[in-house]
Amino acid sequence: MSMSPPSPSTASAPEPSVPTAPTRRPWLPLATGALCLLLLGVAFVWPRAQPLQRLGTLPDFTFTRQDGQPFGRAELLGRPFVANFIFTRCPTICPVFTGKMARVQKRTADFGPKLALVSFSVDPKYDTPERLTDYAARYGADPSRWSFLTGDYTRLQETVVGGFKIAMGRNSDDENDIPGIFHGSHFVLVDATGEIRGYYDSEDDDTVERITRDAERLVRGVE
Repeated sequence: MSMSPPSPSTASAPEPSVPTAPTRRPWLPLATGALCLLLLGVAFVWPRAQPLQRLGTLPDFTFTRQDGQPFGRAELLGRPFVANFIFTRCPTICPVFTGKMARVQKRTADFGPKLALVSFSVDPKYDTPERLTDYAARYGADPSRWSFLTGDYTRLQETVVGGFKIAMGRNSDDENDIPGIFHGSHFVLVDATGEIRGYYDSEDDDTVERITRDAERLVRGVE
């Protein structure tokens, strides 16, 4: 018995395929553009990062630390340090100046002994090691990192004025003329070879942040 082929009216034909429209991502051009701008910005800014200035090498010096031990350039060679200039009976700028150095100490705690802090007394006859020890304790100074120096007035003046290029002096010969004592209010950043790399006005609001950033560059050797 033969079978008849199905009639055209009953045969099923495959449905034509409909092409799928691509998924629209309207954010993609914006994201791509933003990424390009970011990369261009990095390429523009990064090469413009300037190395720290080289502002002169310090002369040799040795003074007396708050613990009575000699301390100077020889003990500092091999690590950068931040210096400032104070005296313990100063009623005006010095408490703020030293307070900011204490903030530098806190902000750079992770550097440990790789970064030293040094405060030079501009009133050395009054500022004995014992008085400097008391003053250091008042500001929470870590003696393993932060040194307070005193010594002969003339030699200190030669180092501060001639070496660091910071003002220091007296308006009279009267040792009790506290208002007559004057000194500069800039921090000085020095590298591991004893070369000055920056001055920072202690009155600027961002001084501590800038010192921390630049000191880190010296500690890490990325100048």
